[in-house]
Amino acid sequence: MLLSGARLRDHCKGASNASGTRGDRVVASFLVSWSFSIGHLLGTELRVHATFFLLLAWIGLSAFLVAGPVAAIENIVFVLALFACVVLHEYGHALAARRYGIRTPDITLLPIGGMARLERMPSKPNQEIFVALAGPAVNLAIWLVLTVALDASATLEALQRIEEHGLGFWPRLAAVNLFLAVFNLIPAFPMDGGRVLRAVLSISMPRPKATTIAARAGQVIAFLFVFWGLTSGNPLLVLIAIFVFLAAAAENSDVMMHDKTRGVPARDAMITSFEALAPDDTVDAAVHALVRTTQAEFPVVEAQGSLAGFLTRAQIIQAKAAHQPTETVTNLMEKHVPKVFLMDSLEQVVTYLSDPRVVAVAVEDSHRRFLGYITRENLGEWMIFQR
Repeated sequence: MLLSGARLRDHCKGASNASGTRGDRVVASFLVSWSFSIGHLLGTELRVHATFFLLLAWIGLSAFLVAGPVAAIENIVFVLALFACVVLHEYGHALAARRYGIRTPDITLLPIGGMARLERMPSKPNQEIFVALAGPAVNLAIWLVLTVALDASATLEALQRIEEHGLGFWPRLAAVNLFLAVFNLIPAFPMDGGRVLRAVLSISMPRPKATTIAARAGQVIAFLFVFWGLTSGNPLLVLIAIFVFLAAAAENSDVMMHDKTRGVPARDAMITSFEALAPDDTVDAAVHALVRTTQAEFPVVEAQGSLAGFLTRAQIIQAKAAHQPTETVTNLMEKHVPKVFLMDSLEQVVTYLSDPRVVAVAVEDSHRRFLGYITRENLGEWMIFQR
């Protein structure tokens, strides 16, 4: 069973409290640090998570032990073909979103499916429906081509006995594509059908309320998957249930975050009390700063007051462990830092921080002087006091 569909801004959505934000960051860190790029296609980076190869190894070994090397090779090829269809599903979302000026920075393949990281979903219901349905439409198109051109009928038997290569390569692939299309149309987050449900509901009610309904539907589906997985002895269903539950909650908190930050100036949530480092400071100086403060990140500020980058706690510890005490922070820091002005909308900051690779967002004045910064933690704390 595979889960596919557009994921809004990737696994690192802001939460309405600090602990939720940390949880999202842990998931984001796992997905980013354990995945690697295999190239770019149509302006989108295609990434593969390391655990995907564990799936291939498990599929191949299981088939080898039961039916020998030929069956192992055929099953691995089938899984690769299946995931190629998942990639096409995600590109369906990406190309549909591009029609409305929305980029898709990357698509990541996981053992349970694929996830497209869209910068945002369209706010207009008809546009969101179009983007959401584009993915399942691709799977239906693949199913139709396989059925008509290759006479590969997608029967219920082929789906139930998907592991048996004797049923034929193309009928099994047709069956899985039909299943992917139907499964992703379930009206609950994070499936594509949940986005359709949210879009339809948002026509007659506020978008946050519509999102909450679709997210709760997703969590109900997650509990049903857990029950199904436990009673059938299928651990993959339980894994998918956990993913669905967390993704639904994250989607809900993301929309709430955007709703609350819309129109609020960035200055309202920025950190103004901090210790900064100079570009020529050494790792030893950064270690001393780390010990005497509670900061997890340190802005590196030029003499004229402009921001050069950020040095994180992890980078300091790693450099110290590598015995680089005299290395300057300039050579270690994160140099690509999003920047906003004091009166820019805090909603833009939320969008920047949804990228798990972003450490913090810098706040500057009109002369490009560094004034402060915003992290996921203090944004979560700001949200707590807006209730």
